[in-house]
Amino acid sequence: MNAKRMLAAACGVSVMLVSATLPAQSIARRVAQVKDGSVRMSFASRSDVCGNGAGNIGTRNGRTVNSNGSGGYSTTRHNEWEDDCEAGPVRVAIDVADGKPIALRAYVGGRWRPGTDVTDLGTVPVKDAVDFLLDNLARSDGKVAGEAIFPATIADSVIVWPRLLTLAKDDSRSRDVRKQAVFWMSQAAGEKATAGLVDIVGDAAADQDVRLQAVFAISQRPKDEGIPALLEIAKNSKDPRIRKQSIFWLGQSGDPRAIAYFESVLVKK
Repeated sequence: MNAKRMLAAACGVSVMLVSATLPAQSIARRVAQVKDGSVRMSFASRSDVCGNGAGNIGTRNGRTVNSNGSGGYSTTRHNEWEDDCEAGPVRVAIDVADGKPIALRAYVGGRWRPGTDVTDLGTVPVKDAVDFLLDNLARSDGKVAGEAIFPATIADSVIVWPRLLTLAKDDSRSRDVRKQAVFWMSQAAGEKATAGLVDIVGDAAADQDVRLQAVFAISQRPKDEGIPALLEIAKNSKDPRIRKQSIFWLGQSGDPRAIAYFESVLVKK
């Protein structure tokens, strides 16, 4: 290949790379152009996610997830009550003041009501929405950084837990962002997520509150994953507060393995 062709090929690759990143940059740029008001965007949600029209976001496994990104959920008894749970898209509203995002709200389904000082970006590509939420907003100051994580986890066809693990381990991020990343990582993946959470708990240099959040997240994993991990922490952690927390969640589990552990501890005494 002669020099001209090599240059043309290199330029072609560069153009392809730039084109691939333009949509995400476009979202960030358009949000940055808003000085005061609200920015709205919509993107496809996972197939198991729906909105019940009352400010909550549900999943097919029976959990009702708090849509404000607080990291909490409750279990409902769907055999005795049925709501109207509407499929996606995910709808995100970002409040902006003095050119900076300050708050975020997420919904699924429904429709936007007309509003003043609103910039609607319409339906955006899922990957670009997730990139904006995790790479831009999650680096912001204030609570909006933590609020940006949840809607990324219910986006369609995007695996987010490796990026959440990176966020959880990044000491340059706020404590709230890392705690949110820990919680939603535990909901987003299986055994690999549990292993990542165990790594966070065992990192003595990490923020203790983030490590405690990881213990809680482990307690929410399926028992075949969570109980062995909690037992390992209870037996081997050198941090009394971490060890106490793991023992607490073992006690809440009612699992025979936890009971056997408590018996062995008491017998030694």
